Amino acid sequence: MPFQLIIPVAIGIVFLILLYLIGSYLSLWLQALVSGAHVGLFNIIFMRFRKIPAKLIVESKIMAVKAGIDISTDSFESHYLAGGNVSRVVKALIAADKANISLEFNRAAAIDLAGRNVLEAVQMSVNPNVIETPLISAVAKDGIQLKALARVTVRANLDRLVGGAGKETVLARVGEGIVSTIGSSNSHKDVLENPDRISKTVLAKGLDSGTAYEILSIDIADVDVGKNIGADLETDRAQADKQIAQAKAEERRAMAMAVEQEMRAKVESMRAMVVQAEAEVPLAMADAFRTGKMGIMDYYKMKNIIADTTMRETIGKPDTEKKE
Repeated sequence: MPFQLIIPVAIGIVFLILLYLIGSYLSLWLQALVSGAHVGLFNIIFMRFRKIPAKLIVESKIMAVKAGIDISTDSFESHYLAGGNVSRVVKALIAADKANISLEFNRAAAIDLAGRNVLEAVQMSVNPNVIETPLISAVAKDGIQLKALARVTVRANLDRLVGGAGKETVLARVGEGIVSTIGSSNSHKDVLENPDRISKTVLAKGLDSGTAYEILSIDIADVDVGKNIGADLETDRAQADKQIAQAKAEERRAMAMAVEQEMRAKVESMRAMVVQAEAEVPLAMADAFRTGKMGIMDYYKMKNIIADTTMRETIGKPDTEKKE
């Protein structure tokens, strides 16, 4: 190809590329123009260099203008660059405006950047949500266990949505209030007769303080009677006392057996000493005969005394002992 033709062809290719790029942005500019949303053509073109989807920004701008909400294009771009969801924020602002809820763009953007679904929060403000607590067990003063199930109707509080506690905190506080109310009742029958007493007491405590929700009502869906915890505790205590008494009795029995064995050992020891002493009597008598301290007549007198003593003991025993 001659050199004279290369330049016109290159210029034509560049022109076609520019025409294609400008044409795509031109359509967005015309769309915004006819919709009443004033977005400059060069601003749309420069969005590409700022890595911002021009179509998203223009459509969000048109949506806001048609709803009668005036938000600058720079605000949309800043929120997108910060990692926010521009489309969801615009839908939330429109929903809030239709429901006569005061919500500014900056607050909606802050809620969105905080990781909360701002559109869902607005919808919850219009249409309250019902969350159900898990089965909560508590014991009245009479020792009877009650199991309660509550349904909590909450509405999102847009002013406290940023930094406020979530649903888990609300459920935990409601559960704590139910346990406290049942535990302070003198009888479980009082709770069964007036279950609305629980909801009134819990509501009066202001459990939604510091949370992102406003509690509208607490309804007790079900109350069931559980175990007799008081009786179970008394039974366990009695069983424990019984085991302690048995252990102490066994201890005393073991000590008594030890004392008995000790006494038997002492008796055997004393018997051995008696036998030893008796064994020394003949030796002493023999020594007395040798030294002349005892004569044969003295020996016979001693034997007579022993025989007489034995006869008296035999006569003095009862008949039953004689038969034995």
